[in-house]
Amino acid sequence: MAAASVRATTEDDWREVRALRLEMLRDTPHAYLETLEAALAHDEAEWRVRARRGTSATSTSLVAVDADGRWVGTMGGWVPDAASGPLLGGVYVAPSHRGREAGVADALLDAVEAWALAHGPRLRLEVHEDNHRAQAFYARRGFRPTGRWAPYPLDPSRREIEMARDLTGR
Repeated sequence: MAAASVRATTEDDWREVRALRLEMLRDTPHAYLETLEAALAHDEAEWRVRARRGTSATSTSLVAVDADGRWVGTMGGWVPDAASGPLLGGVYVAPSHRGREAGVADALLDAVEAWALAHGPRLRLEVHEDNHRAQAFYARRGFRPTGRWAPYPLDPSRREIEMARDLTGR
């Protein structure tokens, strides 16, 4: 399998951003803070806003595209506020491109970490307590649980666990 290339999204990518988001929600519904039904209800203007995140000063939206032009992964980052620093989110890799050998998740995270370092010394994320595959990937990449958690917004009986990584030793 040829490696995927990673690039930032632009407003013109709104159709592909929408298609990949719907794929993500169908594949791993508990991994995101949105339901498939809510995403299906968004209009073109909302998808354009989401696609523009790749060119924002305070966020990034990256996509991995395989040699055939298929979008096979995405990852984003944003700065909720200066005190908390950059936050990783919206992580997805298509089943056909998962695994260390494929390298898609690593390539996306490398790019997000490079972006995040310009916004703070530490990158944080929140991961659903039942998403063990994602937790294992983050741990392999140096993220550690901080001890903080929050109720999962779509089911407050479940938790989102915060993990973080120091970026200064990259």
